[in-house]
Amino acid sequence: MVFSNWLSIDHALRLYHIHVEDIINTHYATSGVKFADWFPYYQEIRAEFGYSTEKDQQAANLLSKMIKRKALEPKILQKKITGKPVMIIGAGPGLEEHIKFIKKGRKYVKIAADGTVEPLIENKIMPDIVVTDLDGNPSYLQKADKKGAIMVVHAHADNITMLKKIVPKLRHIVGSTQVMPVANVYNFGGFTDGDRCVFLAEEFGAREIVLVGMEFGDSIGKYSKTDAKDVELKKQKMKAGKRLLEMLAKQSRSKMLDTSKKPIRGFESLEIKAR
Repeated sequence: MVFSNWLSIDHALRLYHIHVEDIINTHYATSGVKFADWFPYYQEIRAEFGYSTEKDQQAANLLSKMIKRKALEPKILQKKITGKPVMIIGAGPGLEEHIKFIKKGRKYVKIAADGTVEPLIENKIMPDIVVTDLDGNPSYLQKADKKGAIMVVHAHADNITMLKKIVPKLRHIVGSTQVMPVANVYNFGGFTDGDRCVFLAEEFGAREIVLVGMEFGDSIGKYSKTDAKDVELKKQKMKAGKRLLEMLAKQSRSKMLDTSKKPIRGFESLEIKAR
């Protein structure tokens, strides 16, 4: 395993008053992966970044209530992804140079990470699924939703204001969380928008997963929303996301490919020739 010094699941859950027996049969979605398998990874991330599990849970509960009457069932994601080639589009530096490749990749189910929605729509590329914690351009997120993209909206302690502002304007929503799943809000695994896209594709049995614009180095793409003061924090988060993907690659059922110059460990290199 990638992470070390895990809290025991029982002890960690008691820290915020959730009992093991309450979650032992709780699943991410339809494939039978249990929340207890993910929780130790979350605890390592929580400790590294100082997150509040209780506040993350409050955000998940809020989202659950907000989408009670309009949430989509996870089976819609299963129908889109299972057995199909999937392209994960991130907001890394390689995004713009691979726009032609993305546009020509009609065979792929396109899953876009948050801020990438803007350049995709500007280039007349419509993602099938958007994974977002709502820090991308709100107008483009709403455009994607209106065009029928499935919006996998992630709730956490730091985006409660945006949940209240944007979620009422969206129609095609599946809720997600990094803590305990609740009604209509699922834990598919992952930490950043980009690696959550990959976990989602893996969870629903994609035949092939191709990463585009998913560089996890020191350079940050211009569509990856980051204030100047948050650059180092962004890089730290990217490193955590990369570790998760390296772990996932070891046990993935999908063929994993990466178009970046330095592929993530466990992913095959896919060279895109300029045309």
